[in-house]
Amino acid sequence: MSSFGAGKTKEVIFSVEDGSVKMFLRGRPVLMLIPDDLAPTYSLDTRSELPPCRFKLDWYGYRGRDCRANLHLLPTGEIVYFVASVAVLYSVEEQRQRHYLGHNDDIKCLAVHPDMVTIATGQVAGTTKEGKLLPPHVRIWDSVSLSTLHVLGLGVFDRAVCCVGFSKSNGGSLLCAVDESNDHMLSVWDWAKEAKVVDSKCSNEAVLVATFHPTDPSLLITCGKSHVYFWTLEGGSLSKRQGLFEKHEKPKYVLCVTFLEGGDVVTGDSGGNLYVWGKGGNRITQAVLGAHDGGVFGLCALRDGTLVSGGGRDRRLVLWGSDYSKLQEVEVPEDFGPVRTVAEGRGDTLYVGTTRNSILQGSLHTGFSLLVQGHVEELWGLATHPTRAQFVTCGQDKLVHLWSSESHQPLWSRLIEDPARSAGFHPSGSVLAVGTVTGRWLLLDTETHDLVAIHTDGNEQISVVSFSPDGAYLAVGSHDNLVYVYTVDQGGRKVSRLGKCSGHSSFITHLDWAQDSSCFVTNSGDYEILYWDPATCRQITNADTMRNVEWDTATCVLGFGVFGIWSEGADGTDINAVARSHDGKLLASADDFGKVHLFSYPCCQPRALGHKYGGHSSHVTNVAFLWDDSVALTTGGKDTSVLQWRVV
Repeated sequence: MSSFGAGKTKEVIFSVEDGSVKMFLRGRPVLMLIPDDLAPTYSLDTRSELPPCRFKLDWYGYRGRDCRANLHLLPTGEIVYFVASVAVLYSVEEQRQRHYLGHNDDIKCLAVHPDMVTIATGQVAGTTKEGKLLPPHVRIWDSVSLSTLHVLGLGVFDRAVCCVGFSKSNGGSLLCAVDESNDHMLSVWDWAKEAKVVDSKCSNEAVLVATFHPTDPSLLITCGKSHVYFWTLEGGSLSKRQGLFEKHEKPKYVLCVTFLEGGDVVTGDSGGNLYVWGKGGNRITQAVLGAHDGGVFGLCALRDGTLVSGGGRDRRLVLWGSDYSKLQEVEVPEDFGPVRTVAEGRGDTLYVGTTRNSILQGSLHTGFSLLVQGHVEELWGLATHPTRAQFVTCGQDKLVHLWSSESHQPLWSRLIEDPARSAGFHPSGSVLAVGTVTGRWLLLDTETHDLVAIHTDGNEQISVVSFSPDGAYLAVGSHDNLVYVYTVDQGGRKVSRLGKCSGHSSFITHLDWAQDSSCFVTNSGDYEILYWDPATCRQITNADTMRNVEWDTATCVLGFGVFGIWSEGADGTDINAVARSHDGKLLASADDFGKVHLFSYPCCQPRALGHKYGGHSSHVTNVAFLWDDSVALTTGGKDTSVLQWRVV
């Protein structure tokens, strides 16, 4: 694309006569009217101002659904884990998080050095917005200063780094890593020199764990689909012996490994068995068959010589004595899902990561309570409470969570029948509308989380549900190209359908109400901006009369006040959501490249200047400010996570 006002393809055209600006998305013109008070001084050449504030990442969830051994306690009292492209250090006592932000795409694995300060994290391959490849690599960083110490394997690893492990003896000078190439290459690195010592083909099947033996620096163990290998590192070469199952049935997957004080190795497998491999050997010396119903997902050898195993299907944590007798067991509540990993805390405290992206804290004696709760599938619905530090998220997993932004915990959670897509509070805050992917939408009581009503409009997804600022109307925007308008009584508890607005030739994507509730504006999948009268459900075809309307919110991605968010040559689907702060000074956007952007509002200069923040992976689906603008919230698609940003 050539620059503004020159050449054949003008990106943005400003017409002084019409008081309008025209931008182009995929060749389609989008016409936007300039309010009268801005028109006389408006120029495309004015430099946009950077926003007066910044975002600081404040709170983050956990990735447990498809990663292992990714939860550890540090001597600082912080637990360290990861989600999307961020490593999180969470002080449970202070209810505070710090974040290592060095990665540019999803983290897949994490290891803690024996010094308990140095951390290694491995990431997947990614691509930038411009289509440039971001190679998979390992970053070694300091958990106190959060500074990056070393970067290993740029251009060496293929697809992703799925396992990392530090050597435990010899001062922890070596690091092993496995990538996701067809051969799942196992490599050993002198990490301080950033030099590869040796590599070897590990397996053409999935590798789930790679770890050094704690007392023998020349012994490594890898396990995964239908294998456990005992590797010897000698004179710059790696040789492997296969673990022999002999009279025992060979499991489909060996899922986890831990080491006992005497040097014995214990593995847990998909058949629910624990096998003990005598020190230095590749034969089973003891077997606990059927330790769990379903796979053994996690193992943790405790300081007192006992062992805890965590089960998948049975969701049980079992404590085993040194003679492998069962001493105690407890079941994790179904809502939190199967156990993914177990880490020892102080005293008898255990931390448990689950496959439903939750972290629990507790003990086998006292039971477990929730520390971190997450969603487990793609997340689109987000709404902030009109007067409280609360917000709602809902997604494909059919879960609706009402969160406190202060405690970072859900005040309540509710499972609904259909995957959810959108949410909106009544101005009183006492009722919440939730739109689903089936055309059904619900009203929930925010105090009791009881179902108040359920309605169906069309049979396609409801992309937006929005009450008017005066609480008199509810607009329901659908993928069937229609907006259904309801009148609202009894503080949002009683709604009756007034009519439907037809005029869009593509699905409804975003909707904003006027401050006086007299009209609303919509965006659609083919980049149209249309205006509507809710009382008659008719389109307001004379757009000129809409020029000076004060809008209550700015969630539409197309409009004069926001068009500066679009980058050159943007595809109209690149930006998923936008939100203006309640004081009208800031504008945040969420894009398909894992980035959250912060601009000044109004954002009406082409390619406006803003701050850019990573943290999510791939597409960021939604963004909103809390009622007092102290915090912004964003939701993730593939990473299923909710991020909380402090506005500083």
